[in-house]
Amino acid sequence: MTRILHTQQERTDLPLTVMPCVVDDMIEPFMQHFDMLRDVTRLRMYTDTTLDPQEIIRRCEGADAVIVIGVHITDELYEALTSHVKLFVFGGTGVASYIDLPRAERDGVGVCNVRHYGDAAVAEFAVALMMELSRHVGELNTQVRNGDWHGLFGTELNNKTLGILGFGGIGQTVARIAHGFGMNVRVWNSHVHADSLDGIELVDSMADLVAGSDIVSVHLPLTDETRGIITDDVLSKLRSGTMFINTARAEVIAHGALERRLMRGDILAGLDVFEEEPLPADSPLRTMPGVILTPHVAWRADGAYASMTEQIMRALVSFFEGGDYNRVV
Repeated sequence: MTRILHTQQERTDLPLTVMPCVVDDMIEPFMQHFDMLRDVTRLRMYTDTTLDPQEIIRRCEGADAVIVIGVHITDELYEALTSHVKLFVFGGTGVASYIDLPRAERDGVGVCNVRHYGDAAVAEFAVALMMELSRHVGELNTQVRNGDWHGLFGTELNNKTLGILGFGGIGQTVARIAHGFGMNVRVWNSHVHADSLDGIELVDSMADLVAGSDIVSVHLPLTDETRGIITDDVLSKLRSGTMFINTARAEVIAHGALERRLMRGDILAGLDVFEEEPLPADSPLRTMPGVILTPHVAWRADGAYASMTEQIMRALVSFFEGGDYNRVV
């Protein structure tokens, strides 16, 4: 049953903020920051995960601001909501894949995101995918529970070469963890200068980085410049046995390119993000051997939640007080 949580419900003189849906384990972290909104905005928070567009429109009726958790603001939603909504606050960093930012800018609709909230969480998850592909802990657990003591051969990460595509907060955190494993780290990112890297090889060509790596981990933001930047040609450089990890955005890979490369059957992959989410039942990825699939959960961890929820509340307060905290548009 859906609960509706209210703050300052009686303060009809205050602007209204609506959270039309939320992940269940985020409710308590949000509640811990409710006091930040005192005398600034009312909040109406729905405690389920509905993604039905018409229901979201109904729930957001009269809202001045909307907190967006996992919802794509389609053209239909945008047109319905922006008749009254002045601000969207997203519980994530890469908002370009969730809302038409140029349109929002033209229309004067504010958009905020959260920043660096999940650097540790996503980096650790990327490494967890590497560990699962190399040491098969989940599969071994299933074996033992099924009475099988056969075991599986593993691959060490020590002395392997990790190629990182994108070197923002998450990529840098992955590099630090990788150094702890004794891995050799190479980075491709046109915005990073060699003198800012400690013990890391900077590679000018993405194709060269991919060709020379035992593991490739993607940590690029989704922008107009990065959309489709990982092409069929780049992926063709992956050597047999290479692990390909993506906890960033699926759209930074050219449409269909990863599936085409995986169909050759000679590389492994750990994927937490997909062009269409939830992953369709008929997706060829579901039946490919050597591919680990997770439901876009790399960011879902206690520390990330604490930072995300606080930043969302700060963005709301800032907006209603005339500031621009975490404003993207």
